[in-house]
This record gives sequence, C-alpha cells and structure tokens, in this order.
Amino acid sequence: MTMSEHRRPSEAGEPQTGLMPDGARQGGYGPATEKSWSSSPYRHPAAGWGAAMSVGKVLARQRLPIVGTESMFTMNHPVRGYDCPGCAWPDDPGVTLDICENGIKHVTWEMTRKRVDREFFAAHSVTELAEWTDFDLEDQGRLTEPMVYRAATDRYVPISWHDAFALIGVELRALDNPDEAAFYTSGRLSNEASFLYQLMAREYGTNNLPDCSNMCHEASGRALTASLATGKGTADLEDWDACDALFILGVNAASNAPRMLTSLAAAVDRGAQVVHVNPLVEAGATRTIVPHEIVDMARFKTTETSTDNLQVRPGGDMALIRGMAKVVFEAAETDPTAIDHEFLAEHTDGLDDYRALVQSTGWDELVEQSGLSESDIRRAAGTYLASERTVISWCLGVSQHEHGVDAIREIVNLLLLRGNIGRLGAGPSPVRGHSNVQGNRTCGIDHKPGEAFLARLDEVCGIESPRARGLDTVHTVAGMHAGTVKVFVGMGGNFVRAAPDTVTTAEGLSRCNLTVHVSTKLNRSHLVHGDQALILPCLGRTELDEQGGGVQGISTEDAMSSVQLSVGQRRPASPHLLSEPAIIAGIARATMPDSPTDWEGYVDHYDRIRDVMARVLPGFEGFNELVRRPYGFRIPQPARERDFRTPSGKAEFSLAGLPDVIPDGDDVLVLQTMRSHDQWNTTIYSNDDRYRGVKNIRELILMNAKDMRDRGLAEGDLVDIVATSKDGSQRSVSGFRALEYNVPRGAAAGYMPELNVLIGAADFSEQSDQPLMKSLRVTVTPSASPR
Repeated sequence: MTMSEHRRPSEAGEPQTGLMPDGARQGGYGPATEKSWSSSPYRHPAAGWGAAMSVGKVLARQRLPIVGTESMFTMNHPVRGYDCPGCAWPDDPGVTLDICENGIKHVTWEMTRKRVDREFFAAHSVTELAEWTDFDLEDQGRLTEPMVYRAATDRYVPISWHDAFALIGVELRALDNPDEAAFYTSGRLSNEASFLYQLMAREYGTNNLPDCSNMCHEASGRALTASLATGKGTADLEDWDACDALFILGVNAASNAPRMLTSLAAAVDRGAQVVHVNPLVEAGATRTIVPHEIVDMARFKTTETSTDNLQVRPGGDMALIRGMAKVVFEAAETDPTAIDHEFLAEHTDGLDDYRALVQSTGWDELVEQSGLSESDIRRAAGTYLASERTVISWCLGVSQHEHGVDAIREIVNLLLLRGNIGRLGAGPSPVRGHSNVQGNRTCGIDHKPGEAFLARLDEVCGIESPRARGLDTVHTVAGMHAGTVKVFVGMGGNFVRAAPDTVTTAEGLSRCNLTVHVSTKLNRSHLVHGDQALILPCLGRTELDEQGGGVQGISTEDAMSSVQLSVGQRRPASPHLLSEPAIIAGIARATMPDSPTDWEGYVDHYDRIRDVMARVLPGFEGFNELVRRPYGFRIPQPARERDFRTPSGKAEFSLAGLPDVIPDGDDVLVLQTMRSHDQWNTTIYSNDDRYRGVKNIRELILMNAKDMRDRGLAEGDLVDIVATSKDGSQRSVSGFRALEYNVPRGAAAGYMPELNVLIGAADFSEQSDQPLMKSLRVTVTPSASPR
C-alpha cells in the first residue's frame, strides 16, 4: 500500500478528511508562495543581530510594536508576568530580558489583532478552508466564540456555551462505555487545568488521556523511572552552571530552546567542556551572541557554544555512550578514581553485569553503529573522565527511536559510573519541549497512572477512578480508525498535524461521532471533523483571566521541575472566551450533572484547585504559598537526594543489548523529521529556516552530497520519497527538492508535519509507544512526475 496526504474520493459514503488536496507546493504547509527558493550555509552566530532583526519584523508584521515590546519585560517573570507559551526552558532569575526570538513569535502570534468570527465562518465552507495552507488558517487570527459544524451547509455556525456543553454531555453519556472517549492534552495546558481535566476523565470513568508527551519524551520518562524511580531529569540550572562537562545529545538548541544558548555560552566562557552529539551540526552548536548581553551585541562579540561536535548516525547515540563507558572501565583498571566505587557500592545495582556487557561489546560494533571513529569516541570519553561534575542532556534526537528507552538508560549508566547523580553540577537533564508538557504529567495526565496516585486522588476527591490502562496517542488514533473511540476531545494543539500517519489520523477523526477542539486559533484539526464537531475558543496565556474570585493566575512546570505562577496581562481577544478550567468544568457538569465535585467553585477561584492538588500531589504541600514566591519552587525529587525508590532501593544499571541501527539495503536512508527555525511544533510562521540557510521552501529533504551523487541527484532536483513501514506498507511524497547538507552518509532530514504522512500506523517503538519520527527507512529517487 502506498499512501500520500490527500483527500481521497469518498468511498462507500466515507466522509472527506479535511486534508489539503494532493499536489506538492513549494511552501509546504507554510504561506503559499511563488518566490524562488534558495539554500546556502548559514555562517553567522546563533541569536544576536539575526534574532533581533527577526523580532523587529515579527512585531511589525503583527502590528504590535508597543505591546509586543512590553511583553519582553513581563514574559518569564513569574507572579508579576506570564510564562512564555513556547518552550519549557527554565526562567533565569538573573536575566531581566529572559526572552528569545521564538518566544516573541509565540506571544505576538497569540496577541494578533486579527479575528476569526462568525462572519468569517459564514463566508467560508469547510471544504473551501481545506484547500488553504496551514499557515493561512492560523494567520486568520484569534477565534472569538464557540462554533458547531453543520453538515447541511458545510459550515461552522455560532453556538452558545451552554448548548455546546450540553451537546458534549449528551454524546458522552450516550456512549456504551467511557473508554469510547479520549481526552487529549497539549503541552500548553496549565497545571490547574491539567488536574481538572484528568479529574473529569477519571470521574467520568476512563484513563484515555493521550498527550503530546506520548510523541516526544515518553521514552525519557520510562527510562528514568526504570533506572532512578523518577520520570524527570534530576539536574537544574544551578547544576548546568556548576558542571565541568556538558553533553548535549539530539538537541537543536537555537530553535527549540533558544534560551539554552545563554547557559551554553556561559559554560564555555568559564572553561567547561560542551560536547554536542547530533547528525546535523546545528547553528546553536557553534557560536552565539546572547541578545541580552548588550555590550556583546554592540561589539558583535561572539561566544562559542561548543568545544566538540560529534556527528553520530541517526540512532547511534547509544553506541557512542556505551563506547564511552568502555573507555571508563579501561581507565579504571589502572586508575581507581576513574569510577566512583563508594557511590556504586552504596547506591547502585547491577554494576558487575553491566561491566561484563560493556567489555564484551567490540570496538568494531561500536564504531559501525555510532558512525564515529574509535578516536572520536575515546575523545568524548576523555572529556567525561576529566570532568569532576557532568550533566548529560538530550531531546527528541534520542527519544524518537525504536530503542529510545534503552539509549536513555545507557546515558544513566554512564552517569552512574562516576557518581554523576544527586550532587551539584551533575545529573541527567532531558530538554522538554512545550511550556508545560512536564507539568501535564505531574498533574495526572497519564494513560497508565500508578496505584498510589489513583488511591490518593480517590481519597481526596471522593471519586472512584478506573484502574484499567488507558489509550496513548498512537492507540487513540488506532481506536478512532477502528471505531472503538467515538468521541475525541482535544485541549489545545493541532492533533491531526502533530500525530503520525496523517491520513490514518484524519480518517480516524472523521469517523468519530463528535470531535471537540479547545483552541485559540483556527487549525487543520478543525477541518478534520467527526459527524458533529465543536470549536471552543479559550483564553491565551498572555490574557487576563478574571473569574468570580477576581483575577486568576495559573501555574506551569518547566523542564527542570520548577513550578511558577503565570498571570496574563492583556485584555482577552473576545468577551466570549472562557478559560481552560472553565471549559473543563462546563464539560464536566454537563456530562455528570449529579457530580458532587465542586466544579463551579474551582472555576471561581483557582486557589481551590491548588488546595486540592496540594493534598493529592507529592511535593505540592503548601502549593498556594509556594507558587507565589519569586520564581516559585522546585518539586522535591528523592532521586536528586540519592534516594532511589526502585524495587531494589538502588539506581538500576540497564543491561540492554546494542541495537542495529543500520538499515538493510544500500539504497535505504534513515530520515529524521524536524522543525524549521521559523516554526513551533505544528505552527509555521514562514517558509524560511534561517539557521539552516533555507529560504522559501519546506518540501525538501536534506542529504549527504555523496548520497545525492549516488542517486544521480543535483542540488534542487525534484525527488520522490518512499518510506517502508515496519509492517511492510509503503507511504510516499513526491516533488520534494533534494538539498545538499552536512549530514552523515546514510542519513537524511526533512520537516514535520509535511513528512508525518510517511510515518505508518505500525511505526512506533515497542519500548515507549512513541512514533519513530527520527527513524524512517526511506528510498529517494528522481521524481517520476516533475512539476
């Protein structure tokens, strides 16, 4: 079977899926464009004047020169301001302008003066809107009132909040089983809303709580839990500031966590070693000018952000880490300080078996699987051995592989050897993506919750939670497609664009009895609707949230377990918007009219939600007082104190075999999907990717020059890309341009969500259930039908 994204002719009365019509377009899902494309190496420092100029253009384009500038002084300043709706990098108390180029894009995109009102929907049918690019949909502006889909006119029309909630309640109560509904969560949902959302789902009777973590860091949580009995990293910014060596694996810092550049530059400045491991040498892994360093900006003074760059093959990180461990064990034969014997004896389990496993792994295998030379691996190990305090950080380049859990556990193994956990300047540090994706999980958004959490939730809230494991993202898509999931509720995000296997996801949504999307802007998922569909507009992070108890603040958790208060400042885009907690409470009351839960009281004053959270969630005791402290509080972690609550009571060494990451067949490449710089998750701001030197094009594949020559390809040639799934099915895209880029032989890269269509329903990790977005097996050939 070969599939590409398009709206196929209806078969046996099957509804259209709302996807863009078939046919390649140079801009991909970005702005429609006829401008010529270009590609050339980016030779400037990350951030600096390039970022400053980009911010100026963003403010001008959104016509927000004053309020946009004001936002720079309130964003990421807890209690008196609001948390950036972008990445989850921690706020730095020592920085006045704790902002970045992409953060300004996020808030101005939300603050736009444009509106999508009832007149807009009256003028445009869903069929017509499906022809628009994803950029053009979001660029129409903020949603202003609840809308319901009417099949007779193929249009969304206004509906009152009361009637919208009533419709949801009727559909949910009509299901034969609560497990026929799924409640999805985006990373922008606040802690308070997350807690209410999971409470509603569990009181209703299901653990079907898929979330965006299922697609990004599920492997991290499972690995860290197995090794250390914590699903989060143990390092924080203080550790980053105190370490002697910092290893960054599978991270594109300049685009995905731009404020990290400050920490990288500071580390190099103080003499720490900073090693980046990635198939692509990204701009953030070279040098930067930190924008809030005014003197440096004025002098055009650059700072290095790395001391070494290692270009592993996709999926080769685990082989690199095991090779480094091999060198550590070799060094320990003559140097007793090479490993921390006291820590290992007191706090770990499985050392001898791990040593035997590592020693039995030959250098030929390590070199082949990592794509690095033995000298490269030994150099990295030398950096690790010379460091008294080491932090290892990683992102999706490590987690979105078949063996992602094993690779992350191998990282922990290496850290354990030298006692680099539970002390200053050391520890594992996953780079979480969305601003509160970690907080979602902390507050109960989990399709496989533990018994301790459920028992405490039931005791405090007076409900009886289901114990059966719920559906994650991959299995929710399968359930909708099979007809066993009949109602889909999405709190934020753009599910059809974020999920893998775009056509199957769209078909699944279109087969639902009801789809509900809580959103700030129009997006593709609103057009991929069920028999009935609702768009429920909510307040944005930047907006004033005034309830019966006065102005409310919400909280978020960053990537390093710190929780802070966020208070919106702006007048809402419409008087008809509701907050996320108010929407959840409205759905809950309409669905469970006799519920003893005080949904209305929770909405009146969010302190009441936090009081309950303080009784349910470990580490949240005194939540209302703690969150109002400057920069909030860090959630306690036993593992950070070397209290490992695993079955053995110790940190567990992993004994996984080394995976074979080399595809069968010389003509097969390993394709990684990624974001461009001018993109945040599924939101695309332009067709440019400044740090990779690409302009006016998104339908591309970046390839090694020799791989291009082997296939008879020249720069910019149109190609067809065919992906073979784990189940043998094939999916394809055509008319993409092949561009030469500095990637290892056998590797390739391209943008999501344009290439999500290549990820099949079977293409998820058996270890984590994560889609294999960094490990697609593809063939690339000259386009059969050049345009």
